Amino acid sequence: MERVVVGVTGASGIPIAVRAVEALAEHAAVHTVVTDAAESVMAHESGSPEATITRLREASTELYGESEVGAPVASGSFDTDGMVIVPASMNTVSAVATGRADSLVTRAADVTLKECRRLVVVPRETPLSQIHLENLTKLAELGVDVVPPMLGFYFDPEDPADFVDHVVGKILERFDLDHDCYDRWDPS
Repeated sequence: MERVVVGVTGASGIPIAVRAVEALAEHAAVHTVVTDAAESVMAHESGSPEATITRLREASTELYGESEVGAPVASGSFDTDGMVIVPASMNTVSAVATGRADSLVTRAADVTLKECRRLVVVPRETPLSQIHLENLTKLAELGVDVVPPMLGFYFDPEDPADFVDHVVGKILERFDLDHDCYDRWDPS
């Protein structure tokens, strides 16, 4: 892998986004887009949006705000290996599913789809309404990998960070990247 785009949107799950950016940065140049709503959620989930942005900036090759629609990731001529939207708000899922490209995250996702690159969405909502399921189904039918952050217990998690690493490992696997985020299932 050479380059990957990460969109961080305004849904709960910011720790998953930060860990995903850090893990992907071990394999590729990461171009991260943070929405205004994501920054608002950071204040609730981390207590310090500034510290979270600093971690993202340190792990990322480039960090963009959602209104920077002229950023390289908004163009199909900017070659990437794909994009991850983590966490993916249902607003963002809906926008991508319907082709609404009115922010840098949704424009980058639109470009990823039109260029036939891998797109992974990590939807963060529960319960899911029929509209949410229809939008996620539409994305899956378009070839998007939908990776909800489901709790797994087969790898013997010891603390919440283990669950975060499990989801991050599942994201890396979508790009065929080796990782040590969790131990794969071994029935022996």
